[in-house]
Amino acid sequence: MPQFSYSFQNFEKSKHVRASLREIDISHKHAREVALAIKDMYLNKAREFLESVVTKKQPVAYRRYKNEVGHRSNLQGFPSGRFPVKTSREFLRLLDNLEANAEYKGMDLDRLKLIHVNAYPGVKIRRFVPRAYGRNSPKFNTLVHVEVVGMEK
Repeated sequence: MPQFSYSFQNFEKSKHVRASLREIDISHKHAREVALAIKDMYLNKAREFLESVVTKKQPVAYRRYKNEVGHRSNLQGFPSGRFPVKTSREFLRLLDNLEANAEYKGMDLDRLKLIHVNAYPGVKIRRFVPRAYGRNSPKFNTLVHVEVVGMEK
């Protein structure tokens, strides 16, 4: 089993708390946009935001991967947005892990701010779709690594 490390530098065990999910089957493009949306939020506010995305009440602004993405009337600054439900559920699972780690360290959950949230493409699962005349076409599925670091403010 491989050993994973975090991309966050200057981690101090007394001040910071972290959690990660490795090799999850979600879109890395959606994961990047959700990570940008919840960065610098407090834990409770991020949880409320993700729950509203799951119920399709509030969209996530798409900043980089916005081609052919429809505009949403309740977004400010970046009009393109979507409701990445599956990704938001996985991020809620990640925030549950972060909350449990913060409780174990004795931190105040109301003052816990997400200072580092990242999503990286991970392992590619290779598959092939058979075609006519004995040929085949490749089909790749990219798994995602997601990590979050919180700090008591």
